[in-house]
This record gives sequence, structure tokens and C-alpha cells, in this order.
Amino acid sequence: MTSDDSTVLRVAGRPVGRYVTRPELPARLSPRPFLHPVTTLSGTSVTELSPADHPHHLGVGVAVPDAGGHNFWGGRTFVRDRGPTELDNHGAQRHTGFQLRDPDGFVEELRWVAAGTEVLRERRTVAATALTGTAWALDFTFALTNPAAAPLTIGSPATNGRPGAAYGGFFWRARKEASAPDVFTADAEGEQAVHEARADWLALAGTSWTLVFAGATDATRRDPWFVRTAEYPGVGSSLAHAERLTVPPGETVVRRIVTVVADGRLDRAEAAALIRKAVTP
Repeated sequence: MTSDDSTVLRVAGRPVGRYVTRPELPARLSPRPFLHPVTTLSGTSVTELSPADHPHHLGVGVAVPDAGGHNFWGGRTFVRDRGPTELDNHGAQRHTGFQLRDPDGFVEELRWVAAGTEVLRERRTVAATALTGTAWALDFTFALTNPAAAPLTIGSPATNGRPGAAYGGFFWRARKEASAPDVFTADAEGEQAVHEARADWLALAGTSWTLVFAGATDATRRDPWFVRTAEYPGVGSSLAHAERLTVPPGETVVRRIVTVVADGRLDRAEAAALIRKAVTP
């Protein structure tokens, strides 16, 4: 499944995540670097890799189902008036090098390639920071640059005709347990209430762990949340919700998500306090 080309993130000396740069994956899974396993400070895993329900879900990373017509998400492509369709249109994110690599984070350069063409260039910055004795924060920034001489558009199944499926961008496939996790924001609760909502933060709470996600820039906070709990546990930030996102030639789209990874089940006040601590400079 994966190669040995990986780096381990640590918080106060404890391993909390493994980042795989060159995974050995079939083309239809849109091979790309990912974080897995990501764990709480006590060692509980809070990610899944290629689960049976969605083999193309790869821990924590960046995935886009439609970048100029190329599938960098994996699996089937949603085609208007046809539905999910197997197409030979998968791309791959290729690690080209680290600009910086420390025990608590890295800066990585990537090329998004499909059909022999460089579709996007990316600079990815990841940092792990201690918060308390039971919680730490993953700070994840990605900057996508259009290297071509023509505009590039990024879409989702929602912009291609499937309501409620605006996935694409930062995505965290969480640990699947016997019962679905709870999901809530500062003023809403449940998948139906928080999916496609804009909220400063969103929490996903399992049996013995909680993840709290927050957009850390104005542009990121404008993206609605993509949330699944009943079918599978996953949270993402939607780059293309109501319409396709255009990236002009030479320009860059930047998004930054900070995630608190905590042992135990947090309530609203505890989640809000930790994410404020994580995001505040």
C-alpha cells in the first residue's frame, strides 16, 4: 500500500502522524501524499486509509475530484446526466521535495500531473503544535498555483450536478467506529445541520477522541464544510460549492485548516477554547 518514503510528525517527542510522500497505489485511487495514521497524544488513531467503503479515502490530505476535467480525488467521476462513471481521467500528486523538514513539520513542493501534463503546482506547509497534555494541533496550509497560460477551473460533483456533494480540497477521513460520531458547531448539531454550513469551527467527536476543525484565513472560512457521519466519518472544506473555482494563469489559491486532535469527548466550550488557542497567533 505504501512505500517507506515517509516522515514522522512529533509533538513534544511523541509521534502523532506519519506522512507518506510516495505511496504505491493504483492509478484509479489518484495517488497522492497523505497523513496516516494520525493519533491523539495517548496513541488513539483518528484516521483511516483506503477503507472498504471508499478505498480512495487516504487519511488526511488534499484531494480534488475535478481540476480541469482531471480526477485527483480517486474513484468514479460524477458526470452530469450520467452519474458516477468510471473514467480514465485520474491524476497524481507527485512529491518533488521538501523545502524544510523538522520533527514538528515540513514544507513540501508537489506537482499535480494528469495525462502527461502539469495541471497544478502546490506548496504544502504542515506543522504539529502542543496545546495541552491531552490535545495538539495540526496546522495544514496548501497553495495551488496554475502553471498554464490559460485559466484552470476546479469543480466538484455538486457543480457537476450532484446536490450536496461539494467535496474537494482539504479532507480528513476519520476513524470509523461501531456508532457514528457526533458533529457540532458553536450553534448547530448533527450532520444535516452542519453539512454545507459556514462556521468558524466544527467538531467531530468519537468514542474517546475529538477533532475540531477551523479555517484559519478569511478565504478558508468562506468555504462551506463538507460533512459525513452516518455513511462514514469524514470532514472537508469545499473549494467548489455552488460554482466552479477559477484559477487564472500564474495565480495561486491558498487555504489553511487548523485541526485540534484531542483525547476524550469535548463539549462545545472545551472545543471552542482549544481551537481558539490553536488558531490565535
